[in-house]
Amino acid sequence: MSTTFGSAKWQGGIKDGKGAISTKSGALSDYPYGFASRFEGQPGSNPEELIGAAHAACFTMALSLILGEAKLTAEQMETKADVTLEKQGDGFAITAVHLTLTAKIPGADDATFQDCAAKAKAGCPVSKLLNTKISLDAKLAN
Repeated sequence: MSTTFGSAKWQGGIKDGKGAISTKSGALSDYPYGFASRFEGQPGSNPEELIGAAHAACFTMALSLILGEAKLTAEQMETKADVTLEKQGDGFAITAVHLTLTAKIPGADDATFQDCAAKAKAGCPVSKLLNTKISLDAKLAN
């Protein structure tokens, strides 16, 4: 199996501090994040959007594999993962991820598509990692 990494640096307090996120691939290199980008809608990244991107990517790749096993190949798939962060007690928790998928898959009927999408939602490694409610809205485009 493989191991990769992401990293983060932080300087300062929670509200006035600044952080930077990097990935092994260099896709992110000292990309800024902080309190304002996480909770106040300011420019910069945050952990929840990174989890959303990772989940959307993982789910879509898993679905590609499962479709292949069903002798289907997607012409196009687009997945969005909405990650919900809520205050719980003295802290915060990710309480849900909602996947929204639109796919164009020649030769697929909706029942087969929905079955494959549900298997991908349950089986992708990021879904298995997250200890939260994960929902899915999958649409097959013409």
